[in-house]
Amino acid sequence: MLKTLSVSNFALLEQATVDLGSGLNVLTGETGAGKSILIDALETVLGSRASAESIRTGCDYFRVEAVFEINAGHPIINLLDDHGITLEDGSVLIISRRVTRQGKNNILVNGCHVTLSVLRQLGDLLVDMHGQHENQTLLKPESYLAILDDYEPEIQKKLEVYRSIYRDWNAVCSDLEKTKSDSRDRAQRVDMLEWQTKEIASAALDEAEEATLEQEVRLLANAEKITTSINRSYSLLSEGGASGEGGILNLLVEVQKGLESASRFDQSIEKYLAIINEARYQLEDTCSALSNYCERLEFDPAKLAFLQERLDVIDKLKKKYGATVGDILSYYQQAQAELSAIENYEESLAVLDRHRCELESSLAVAATDLDTLRNKVAAEISNQVTEELSGLALPKARLTVNVNRLSRYNLNGINEVSIMFSANPGEDPKPLNKIASGGELSRIALAIKAVAASRESVETMVFDEVDAGIGGQTAAKVAEKIAAVSQGKQVLCITHLPQIVAMADHHIYVTKNVDSERTTTIVSVLSDTARLEETARMLSGDNITPAALDNAKEMFDLAKTKKEKWKKRT
Repeated sequence: MLKTLSVSNFALLEQATVDLGSGLNVLTGETGAGKSILIDALETVLGSRASAESIRTGCDYFRVEAVFEINAGHPIINLLDDHGITLEDGSVLIISRRVTRQGKNNILVNGCHVTLSVLRQLGDLLVDMHGQHENQTLLKPESYLAILDDYEPEIQKKLEVYRSIYRDWNAVCSDLEKTKSDSRDRAQRVDMLEWQTKEIASAALDEAEEATLEQEVRLLANAEKITTSINRSYSLLSEGGASGEGGILNLLVEVQKGLESASRFDQSIEKYLAIINEARYQLEDTCSALSNYCERLEFDPAKLAFLQERLDVIDKLKKKYGATVGDILSYYQQAQAELSAIENYEESLAVLDRHRCELESSLAVAATDLDTLRNKVAAEISNQVTEELSGLALPKARLTVNVNRLSRYNLNGINEVSIMFSANPGEDPKPLNKIASGGELSRIALAIKAVAASRESVETMVFDEVDAGIGGQTAAKVAEKIAAVSQGKQVLCITHLPQIVAMADHHIYVTKNVDSERTTTIVSVLSDTARLEETARMLSGDNITPAALDNAKEMFDLAKTKKEKWKKRT
């Protein structure tokens, strides 16, 4: 149950805190005073779309907070547990939402941050909103199936089973159709894949081969330059340059002899001698290796041409199938797999068709289960809503919910729903959306909501001006129906009807004040005396007469008597 709604800087509401009680809570006030702003704020804190446009002019943010008292066993407790949220003092749930002009959206549930998606799930379990737009929903036949399905939880369970099968069946049907469609290009695709795989296979690629080929080509293409450089180096080491001096090795021998002679007089020179000796031995080995290298190296034009042709083959394949040899081989594997799948086309087609038939059989059973249950529930709703309408000044009205079978499956089953209505005896029922007046739609919507209320776990219901288009004796009947619903639920109702006000347990009054060219909506809870005066004003206008006060008091007394009778029955 909603205990408190606090609003800051929301539209015309600068600061307001509304305490609500059990039973029927009514909101009244002049048109444009801001009654709907409170409902908008409540919807916002329960997860409806919110934007910076709702922030009061001159403010940086708005904030809405709702405090609920949760009874033991309420379905919301499981959802809270799933998100690690515990109730305050065992039963209190505080939801706060703050939106800034920069678009920052901060949502707290008992101090825990949650997403907007989670908030909407919580809101669906806490409050059932019923506004004027729901009357208009009755003019849209496509919405009737949802009315039926929402009435019975067992339908929702069967619908989930059906939809799971339907999605699988639909996917298999799509795969089957695609496979059949692809068969038209199958032969051409096979030819191309066979040619491509043959081309790649004949190349006998190796991922390490390309680097080796490039190195060998580089060596053979530059064999002459390499030989010239090596011979020059060998000559300098062994024979010397054009100056006529001996080679480096001969000069090192001279250095070695000189250091040997000097070391006889100073032993510290021996370490330099050792370095020269080591260098000489290494250079002698290098000189020998260079000589052998030149003997092995030979320019082979035929081999060079072969290697270059091999690189050309790899380059052409890279242009067709991938940037690297690894990419080419990967494409080859994919092409082989596709070829295998195409070659097994008939078998794949048969497997898909068998799977489709199996799923279609299961789908037919699930659809029939749904159809049977929907027809049963439709009959219940037809009888109960017709009975409710008799208490809403439509004693001879008949409303029938028909469930029809479609020729094709869809996500919601194999049904469509029509609602037939007759307001007067002797008239054949006709489609509701074709013949119902605005006042009749209001009462039908209320009757449907009253029937569903006893089955819903949501403890708080909001009626936003559902009394549109009605008055007189009908208004009294509507007031009684809303009050009857409030015997088992907390009801918050925006109304212009004094008959509904008289039935209320709590009365919230909304007024608009203009001060220094600034408009502010003010919300207050009326005392019993103020309630009586407000009801009289609703009856007679701003000039409250003694007769209007007497009339209002009579309405209050009658309402009190009826509510006491209801209590005795329960």
